[in-house]
Amino acid sequence: MTNAAIVDLRSDTVTRPSAAMYQAMREAPVGDDVYGEDETVNRLEASAAQLLGKQAGLFLSSATQANLAAMLTHNARGEEVLLGDCYHIFESEAGGTSALGGIIMHPLATDAAGGLSPAQVLAAIKQDDPHLPITRTLALENTVAGQVQDPLQHRRLAEAVREQGIRVHLDGARLMNAAVALALPAAEIVAPFDSVMLCLSKGLGAPVGAVLCGSDAFIARARRLRKMLGGGMRQAGVLAACGLYALENNIERLAQDHATAGRLAAGLAQIDGLPVSHETNMVFIEPRAQDLEPLQQHLRRQRVEIGRQSPRIRLVTHLDVDSDGIERAIAAFHSYFR
Repeated sequence: MTNAAIVDLRSDTVTRPSAAMYQAMREAPVGDDVYGEDETVNRLEASAAQLLGKQAGLFLSSATQANLAAMLTHNARGEEVLLGDCYHIFESEAGGTSALGGIIMHPLATDAAGGLSPAQVLAAIKQDDPHLPITRTLALENTVAGQVQDPLQHRRLAEAVREQGIRVHLDGARLMNAAVALALPAAEIVAPFDSVMLCLSKGLGAPVGAVLCGSDAFIARARRLRKMLGGGMRQAGVLAACGLYALENNIERLAQDHATAGRLAAGLAQIDGLPVSHETNMVFIEPRAQDLEPLQQHLRRQRVEIGRQSPRIRLVTHLDVDSDGIERAIAAFHSYFR
């Protein structure tokens, strides 16, 4: 057991490039992307835009930077974005939208599935009053903690706020997990949105990067803001090549991650007194508080890594976790609870 590879279930961000992805990096034509001369970056941006049914794309260093660029593009200082209280932009991006953009974030309570309702969002839009910030953008997310959001509900939300002159952004960090789970084209899912962020470094398996997509005018403005944020990466084709490889080879295989997560959930559900739930490539468990630290230490000795969330721990499957790893993880959990 000591020589076995680590089964890392902390996140799908821990994936490493495959041999074929490294080969794509080595062979990538590059140029100065700030001058628009990196052929591989240009191909990635065009491919992502086509995949999402938008006019243009912009390669950025991370999903967080892409979401921040989107918020800065859509909103002026002192304006407001509505979003879910558990969404990544509000909860896990260090408050950058407010700290760096001077933009007010108004979090709304999400339902059990991570969604919002049109009535709820419309009620939060500010009246034309000099005492209040101008509501400018609605930011949604798909998936939310692994939960696939209903595309029809997202369409209803977008149509409701657009009548009020409000723009709509999608944090699509795991959008392709939703597309695979729904068996729908990504472009169909994101059609109602003015802008979409697609992360490349989670389940898609690239080591770095995200693509922000929208209209030509939106991306032109976002490109200027990317420069302001220090995101001009020059010969970035070596990284963009990984994103291209991921889009061409790693989307459909996300179904394997979902199935692997299902096997993990089924194995852990056999443990008495351990609440287990499963959504796409994520499994959630809720051990007793007194088990959190000892469980993590026991699993580490078995070369299984899990997150440190509390009280609900997220286990995430990805392309570096195979069937053998899942069986080892299940056995390690069972040996602890025995």
